[in-house]
Amino acid sequence: MKRVLILLPGFVISLSASAQETVSPSFWADPVTNPMTPLYVVSALVLIALITVLVAAVYLLRIMNIIIEQTEKARALKLGKLYVKQESWWNKLLNQLNNSVPVAQEEKIDTGHSYDGIRELDNHLPPWWKWLFYGTIAWSVVYLFVYHISNSMPLSLEEYQEEVALAEVQTQKLRASQPQAEIDENTLTFSNDAAIIEKGQKVFMDYNCGSCHRNDGGGNTIGPNLTDAYWLHGGDIKNIFATIKNGVVEKGMPAWGKAMSPESVRDVSFFVMSLNGSNPPDAKAPQGELFKAEPKDTNDTTNVQVMVNQ
Repeated sequence: MKRVLILLPGFVISLSASAQETVSPSFWADPVTNPMTPLYVVSALVLIALITVLVAAVYLLRIMNIIIEQTEKARALKLGKLYVKQESWWNKLLNQLNNSVPVAQEEKIDTGHSYDGIRELDNHLPPWWKWLFYGTIAWSVVYLFVYHISNSMPLSLEEYQEEVALAEVQTQKLRASQPQAEIDENTLTFSNDAAIIEKGQKVFMDYNCGSCHRNDGGGNTIGPNLTDAYWLHGGDIKNIFATIKNGVVEKGMPAWGKAMSPESVRDVSFFVMSLNGSNPPDAKAPQGELFKAEPKDTNDTTNVQVMVNQ
């Protein structure tokens, strides 16, 4: 049994470590197919079994104590002696740890001081408290030597700086493995790229832009209509990108550039431009000025400006 209990934590830790090597979705998102589910089920069953064994052991000990007490009583009665209940090991341990004086012997430690019927006794600190205090003194000596004299281990500030440096290295590796397209808002042009527009729609929904502009872009009490040709802050792709990035704080428009990546701002800007002319039902009345796209070279079919309202 002892060998099983010793090997069990190592088995659970090894399972947990191997499961963490692969990135998986949250357990609560899909507990049925989550790879950690078998580990959690086994751990729960083992915990229940251990608790059951512990409870059964406690009850068994109590029954054994009752049987032993009844046997001793019968033996004392048979021998014609007065049965005196022996002190349990737990009470003996507490008495040793506390070194308390029994109530019947308090006269030995009475200092003779009494106030309002309350007597002052010369009780010493319990041994466990003294051991704890001596332990803190010993620990302080070890701590001083390890952290301040030998410099064997780093201080808290040094640990923090090391973790920050490690996180920076990991961040750089992650960025290097997942390069993002550079967005130059000064030369940004709109193209009817279905993949970008689809990603922009997802960003629009994830950041709850519909709470102010409606999910179809028709606008509500707070946000303007995004589907007509009237604009409050300019209707080309550069104006839309700048408005989403920098926000319009005085009108309640957050600076989403602080929360979104430049690529996400670009994607949602493309999605907003794609809403032009969709004419959703019960759209909000036009606001701002009518935006007219600058004429483009008829031979250039890639950079087409679309008029939308913000």
